[in-house]
Amino acid sequence: MIDKNSIIADAKEAVETEAKAILELSSFIDDDFANAVETIYRSKGRVIITGIGKSAIIATKIVATLNSTGTPAIFMHAADAIHGDLGTILEDDVVICISKSGNTPEIKVLVPLIKNGPNKLIAITANKESFLGQQADFVLNAYVEKEACPNNLAPTTSTTAQLVIGDALSICLLNLRGFSSKDFAKYHPGGALGKKLYLRVEDISSVNQKPQVSKDADIREVIVEISEKMLGVAAVVEDGNIIGIITDGDIRRMLKKYENINGLRAADIMTSAPKAVEAEMMAVDALETMEANGISQLLVEQDGKYAGVIHLHDLIKEGII
Repeated sequence: MIDKNSIIADAKEAVETEAKAILELSSFIDDDFANAVETIYRSKGRVIITGIGKSAIIATKIVATLNSTGTPAIFMHAADAIHGDLGTILEDDVVICISKSGNTPEIKVLVPLIKNGPNKLIAITANKESFLGQQADFVLNAYVEKEACPNNLAPTTSTTAQLVIGDALSICLLNLRGFSSKDFAKYHPGGALGKKLYLRVEDISSVNQKPQVSKDADIREVIVEISEKMLGVAAVVEDGNIIGIITDGDIRRMLKKYENINGLRAADIMTSAPKAVEAEMMAVDALETMEANGISQLLVEQDGKYAGVIHLHDLIKEGII
């Protein structure tokens, strides 16, 4: 029988082992780290990141993080590099080589080839005294006392440490470049994160229908307008200005309150001075307004005039939620 308590204990031990190792990394941040960051920042080329095995997988993640935060980066597999891909490296590029031991055969072959060129070499390794550590211009120490693996063999804690060093590099470069949320949105236009940073209310409301009635509109006209425009709401408008709102909830409450709706007008059941947002507002801010007021639609204004409706379902569809 599987012992669930043993599973939980093993999982906690693995997490605690890695957490301890990560905290200790901060004591290894030194002048070499600062010089490596400055070298990348001042480089006119790209960052080429290489490694083999699990370190190669970590390299691809660091490449992705750098690219998304304003530092052009490319992954080059160490084994492929010595079989033709070395041409990936251009003279202005900075090379980062990742290896726990710093002594793997592929690294020993690759490093001298890199050193033959003008490129600066940065090592991320757990062994500063290794071949890689001795050959690199700057060494970023990713030493860990032990792997989370009980046999101290499977790369676990060590690869987490490499990833954290890469994240630290990326954040330092991001700050040096003054990389803003607008820049982040530019690099992530199709993702939910990017949409939170660039999508505005008008981007959504402009493609919605625009339900509206006058204050003197017969209640049946109001019901038809809400039904046809399918947004669960109609703005009550006068001379282009919003003077009220009627929701499908207001219609239900009206039907419970009045046995005879003949003669009722929009002004009789509307909510005056409703919540409205500017068309230029960020969509994520409109969501916060909805949540704060417990509502699912907001009227939209542009230059003080009624411009449309934004619905909670729109934000869900866009991945804002």
